[in-house]
Amino acid sequence: MQFRKSEALFAEAQKYIPGGVNSPVRSFKAVGGTPPFIARGQGARVWDVDGNEYIDYLGSWGPLVLGHSHPAVIEALKKTAEHGTSFGAPVEQEVELAKMICGSLPSVEMVRLVNSGTEACMSAIRLARAFTGRDKIIKFAGCYHGHADGLLVKAGSGALTYGIPTSAGVPESYASETLVADYNDVGSVEKFFEANPGGIAAIIIEPVAGNMGVVPPAQGFLESLRKITQENGALLLFDEVITGFRVGPNGAQGLYGITPDITTMGKIIGGGLPVGAYGGSKDVMEMVAPLGPMYQAGTLSGNPLAVSAGIATLKELQKPGTFERLERLAQRLTDGLAKAFQKVEMPSTINRVGSMFTGFFNPGPVTGLAHAEASDTEMYGRYFHAMQERGVYIAPSQFEAGFVSTAHTEADIDATIDKASEALRKLR
Repeated sequence: MQFRKSEALFAEAQKYIPGGVNSPVRSFKAVGGTPPFIARGQGARVWDVDGNEYIDYLGSWGPLVLGHSHPAVIEALKKTAEHGTSFGAPVEQEVELAKMICGSLPSVEMVRLVNSGTEACMSAIRLARAFTGRDKIIKFAGCYHGHADGLLVKAGSGALTYGIPTSAGVPESYASETLVADYNDVGSVEKFFEANPGGIAAIIIEPVAGNMGVVPPAQGFLESLRKITQENGALLLFDEVITGFRVGPNGAQGLYGITPDITTMGKIIGGGLPVGAYGGSKDVMEMVAPLGPMYQAGTLSGNPLAVSAGIATLKELQKPGTFERLERLAQRLTDGLAKAFQKVEMPSTINRVGSMFTGFFNPGPVTGLAHAEASDTEMYGRYFHAMQERGVYIAPSQFEAGFVSTAHTEADIDATIDKASEALRKLR
């Protein structure tokens, strides 16, 4: 593959944009090389500015569950744009999207739309503190909830990729209100409640971790968190920015049968456009201004383009058999990849929940951050480039999730497995 145009663009970008990218993991610093500049996407494929074609398993980091340029989403965007892109005022479509969310997620009776997952999580934590009158929160090492100050403590995603446990510019006094427990370790949570009686406002968690790579919850783990919070007067916050409408029609909370107090959303509910949301029971959400004293606002919140794309996406996902097909495709992919790794005797573990997955260069099991960090990241980088050379687009980091979309076909999956087999033989 040739990347001459991408290389020139990247060199030019570095003159004007920090690192040449507008989000750190895009820089390819973890795997080396030059990031391809993407020119277009259609279905399960993307093409870069040099004309290279890839089967895409990144899906804009998850929201493109229908694939690229889905006709229903594009039609909704065109129709909406003809009447205006933003008003900073209520629009009919935001009511429709809110109703769809409340009708799908078991815990959500009211919802507030925002502009990103970061904004949703930041606002949800502020709401939990307002509702409980407490300051401290518990998060889990390796879980990423956006780049708000109090959450950049042992965060996942790009912060984990580059080994930045806490970002510069975050006051110690603020970070000290964030307590960091170990994912899938109930005991580490219990110790914090014992040490801070009446002081913890909430636990925030990705019910399926997706930012240290995919790590499912251990049996009984989420149930224990629900019990601990209820017994101690704290709230349970599910960050479903990735899992919402991705692992099932009712999110991870429906999949595991757990009802959190507050849920954050993003990714899919905007159909690939910038959007986020947080929601919960009426008694909690009525704390939000203008009904209550917890202030949060946003000029572009609920803008017609994002909500129209979200409505179109959720309507497609409601069609019978959609999630069952995603499950079958993802299972076919991960089963095939597992066999390919086994055939060359490459130490590996593949974790999957629904249509999100990660292949770790690690004999496993991978059940938490310490296990994920034990992966062979140098080998992952080599594998990444071997797959890229063969036209498969995956995350440029060991610590990220991959995604299957409804646009993928069995032929795409089988071709990917064949390409992975070739890549692994080369690496061996």
